[in-house]
Amino acid sequence: MKKSIVYVGMAAFLLAACQNEKTPIDREALLERNNPHVTAFDTLSSLSVGNGGFAVTVDASGLQTFPKEYSKGVPLGTQSDWGWHSFANPQNLLHSETLKDYDYHGRPAPYAVQFNEAGRQRDAANWYRINPHRLHLGIVGLELPEGTGFDAFTEVNQTLDLMNGQINSSYKLNGKPVSVQTVCHPERDIMSSMIAATEPMAIKLCYAYPTGAHSDDASNWNANDKHSTTLVASTDNSATLKRVIDESVYYVVLQWDGDATLTEKEANYFVLSATCDTLSFSCEYRLETPSNSSQEEEYGEVPAFAETKGAANAYWNGFWKNGGMVDFSECTDPRAPELERRVVLSQYLMAIQAAGDTPPQETGLTYNSWFGKFHLEMIWWHQSHFPLWGHPELLNRTLNWYHRAEPVARQIAERQGFDGIRWMKMTDPDAMEAPSKVGSFLIWQQPHLIHLAELVYRATKDEAVLKNYYDLVMKTAEFMYSFATYDEANDRYILKGIIAAQETLRASENVNPPMELSSWHYGLSTAQLWRERMGEPRVAEWDTLLAKLSPLAKDAEGKLYLASEDATDSYTNIRFISDHPAVTGALGMYPESRLLDKEIMNNTIDKIFEVWNWDETWGWDYPMIAMCAARVGEPDKAVDALLMKNRTNTCLVSGHNYQDKRLRLYLPGNGGLLTAMAVMCAGWDGCTEDTPGFPKDGKWNVKWEGLLPMP
Repeated sequence: MKKSIVYVGMAAFLLAACQNEKTPIDREALLERNNPHVTAFDTLSSLSVGNGGFAVTVDASGLQTFPKEYSKGVPLGTQSDWGWHSFANPQNLLHSETLKDYDYHGRPAPYAVQFNEAGRQRDAANWYRINPHRLHLGIVGLELPEGTGFDAFTEVNQTLDLMNGQINSSYKLNGKPVSVQTVCHPERDIMSSMIAATEPMAIKLCYAYPTGAHSDDASNWNANDKHSTTLVASTDNSATLKRVIDESVYYVVLQWDGDATLTEKEANYFVLSATCDTLSFSCEYRLETPSNSSQEEEYGEVPAFAETKGAANAYWNGFWKNGGMVDFSECTDPRAPELERRVVLSQYLMAIQAAGDTPPQETGLTYNSWFGKFHLEMIWWHQSHFPLWGHPELLNRTLNWYHRAEPVARQIAERQGFDGIRWMKMTDPDAMEAPSKVGSFLIWQQPHLIHLAELVYRATKDEAVLKNYYDLVMKTAEFMYSFATYDEANDRYILKGIIAAQETLRASENVNPPMELSSWHYGLSTAQLWRERMGEPRVAEWDTLLAKLSPLAKDAEGKLYLASEDATDSYTNIRFISDHPAVTGALGMYPESRLLDKEIMNNTIDKIFEVWNWDETWGWDYPMIAMCAARVGEPDKAVDALLMKNRTNTCLVSGHNYQDKRLRLYLPGNGGLLTAMAVMCAGWDGCTEDTPGFPKDGKWNVKWEGLLPMP
């Protein structure tokens, strides 16, 4: 799929660095000292190239040579925004059969949920959770003699050259030197490589059937009878393969330089064998559309390796030179180099895995989690950093998907008796609501559209942004107002009938979770601001809600904030000290408001550090705490949170945030780190201190450029 590249002049973003009057950062040196380096085959050390909506992950060979061996590590995925598949639905199961009425708002409201008892409702819920699922588009690896394993490779030396977006790999294969360069085209879904060896090499192109599993590499290698790969066109240096997987169809177009021959080894397995010592090739993945039956009319010829490499190098040089950067080289705290490494690699990972035409899944474009679907409560953690780091166009590219999703979101609100549009939680490119016993009751994804659109506007000051998202912002706010319940006895508005971001809380009991209260206040306040910018009057009812929205619930002594009003034993009950410490998001993600007191929040952070069940946390919890700590004036706690030594805060050699055996990478942790870094360096509205999130103890001389403050 074609993508546009838009650079925003660096000068506009360097204005944000006026507070930070220091010598310019040597960006090339910063990147070079943080280039990932791999010296052995390690299934958790695979590296990727990509363009935001398409990515390819390779092993230490520089290609996807050992997909089965890496399937339980960081898999060798080839995934895209557009590559999806659904299994057959012979029972004609309907989405309406996933609905069940709940009375959380004084009336029956149908929610799409999962069912325990056997029958059509359970079958329907299961089918719509699994389908559609994201495809693994194909493997491109070295073709080796059967039985060849990792031990055939010695002197492995692989580096991801961040400045140029290029993976350089060298090693000896059975004692003979081989070098491989691998890149991804910045505008087209092309991976391209050059292999140099002392004797001719061959590459394999292999294709699997999807598994439909919750979390895996989406590759069933034992179902060749269920899909097909057909050679439909060829020349002396190119070939086009047509992939048919039930109703899903796409093409793989291969172009090569040098003498080589493509042959079919077996079903869904082709081999390109060279007769020369150097083989360069490009492999493009193309979605079948009604307008591209001839393929070339839609896409043109596939660019060769040299051209693809040139385009990739130019794009990445522009990316790194036009945007934010943080340099820790003058810091003396021994933790600083690791924090710098995490920040730099997170910038790269989010740009290649989470900047496409649809919101990203939590494992990006590497392997499937939650069937490859994406979660709208996570889009803020994936992408809020882009405008803060000088790349608003990357968020804007994704945010336009909300226009496509609006009709479905409007139907959800209508069927439940609310105004406006209610954004779903777990979904796919067509915005189908995935049934869930948890996700359907979440609401904290609702204000994200408003918050993210505001960040894009703040970064660009472009009135076109207001016009583009104005209607979506207004309809989102309409739902938020209609969802809140007026508590007449106490003359206040409350939020109830929800599962909070801290998902250990029960929807039937949960009242006024803190992060949701802050998000409602910020979302409606920002919607009113957008009305004023567009010359429209404020909505009086929204102002009434803002004035009467409940403050954050406190404990009996008034010293700590609770997980919700019903959670009076918040810090003694394991249910309330597990999962996300979302109370910190009330001030971490959102600005200070009349709903909370910074001193009480500071006490709450201390309590969380003391008692929290850290084994049950997630990667974005650490930057959330860090942002909150910075806003309450506790920079030591902010740094401690980011570098806490817990399993879910682990950072692999690639920069990926490891969680557990199921989630070997977790991009919300990387995106959250970048947003936290903007807060800790550039601050927030009204903050006049440079680097407010870092201690002033002489150990954290942090240099930064091109970052914008948070609201």
